[in-house]
Amino acid sequence: MPPAAPVKSNGRKIALIVALVVLLLLCPCLGLAGWAIWRVADASNDVEPQPSVSMPVRPPVLPSAAPTPDLPSPPGPDEEFARGDCVVNEGTEDDAELRKVPCGPNTYQVLLRIPATTDGDRCETLAPQATANYVHDNSIDLFDYVLCLKER
Repeated sequence: MPPAAPVKSNGRKIALIVALVVLLLLCPCLGLAGWAIWRVADASNDVEPQPSVSMPVRPPVLPSAAPTPDLPSPPGPDEEFARGDCVVNEGTEDDAELRKVPCGPNTYQVLLRIPATTDGDRCETLAPQATANYVHDNSIDLFDYVLCLKER
């Protein structure tokens, strides 16, 4: 019997070409992902921690047979502090707890309320007469706000 002719294997060449194409597509994707992670990490290092305020949790009111006095409802997020209100900080500089008070000495007057942001530096341009700012950082970004304050 005559010797069999050698069989050419194109499978190895095809596998090499497929691996090369996958590698060429994967490298730019990994590079872009690494760049995005680096940008996010770099941006989070530049942000100074801002105090956040949360509303106290009230237990639900259950119906009872005894009459209860009508209590005013707690203010909503847009009613809490408005332009012209005066406040004092009953917390610390790092963990501020603002309380609305009548305007007078040693209080801060709200010059401007900037909704949907936590950028306290915006007070420098929008309310240049402000001497302080308060940043409310809510878990829902829509409810974030900054108060531009002026010490009285």
